[in-house]
Amino acid sequence: MNSIFNNYQDEIISTTILLIVLFIIRAIIVITVKRIGRKSGTTKARAGLIGRYATVTLVLIAILIEAFILGAQTRDVTLVFSSVFAVIGIALFAIWSILSNVTSGVIMFFSFPYKVGDKIKIHDKDCPVEAIIEDIRAFQLILREDNGNLMTYPNNLILQKAVTLLQKDALDDSTIL
Repeated sequence: MNSIFNNYQDEIISTTILLIVLFIIRAIIVITVKRIGRKSGTTKARAGLIGRYATVTLVLIAILIEAFILGAQTRDVTLVFSSVFAVIGIALFAIWSILSNVTSGVIMFFSFPYKVGDKIKIHDKDCPVEAIIEDIRAFQLILREDNGNLMTYPNNLILQKAVTLLQKDALDDSTIL
């Protein structure tokens, strides 16, 4: 056991430092996202979702850095990542609308001027929508129309359409079925 530690002492120390630094960065990101969420009036669940996106990104970065710490050559890492990204790229092209909705959800977290409870009008020439925002999720908005119908509206479309704020904090708990 002692010989293993002596043989890989530099790698173990570097890995430990990497993990500590990434945990600190993750904590800073999560705290910052929660603060932004509180200031903008979004739900804790949405802030948690953005925090998970950041965690996944940091894990991928850690895997890349760890490969170099353990002695992988640049050409080997490049070959693996190019192959993985080729497969991921093909898969994401096949599911581009889902990726578009998730990306729109992240953008909406940081810059969407409306929050849960606001009554909005979506100016869609084919199907105009006037409803109260009940929830903002990773893929869609949950909207309640005046007649009580519950509808979902994709995040990517809400960013492409003109939206008017009709009433701030219009959500009435008695209208929730």
